[in-house]
Amino acid sequence: MCKVSGTHKGDQIVIETQTLDALRRHGEVIEVIGQGEREHYRIRWQDGHESIYFPGPNARVTSAD
Repeated sequence: MCKVSGTHKGDQIVIETQTLDALRRHGEVIEVIGQGEREHYRIRWQDGHESIYFPGPNARVTSAD
């Protein structure tokens, strides 16, 4: 189960890695798309690019508040 319920625009999302040689990814939620089980996000990643992200079990959110 992913730890991203209640995510809002401006929150920070962090994707933990399963391997030691891969870096942790993080970015800012710039749009919440869908609802409930179908909720996904437009993310601006730390390198500046944007993508649509469907959260998985390695995702966690830090509130912007």
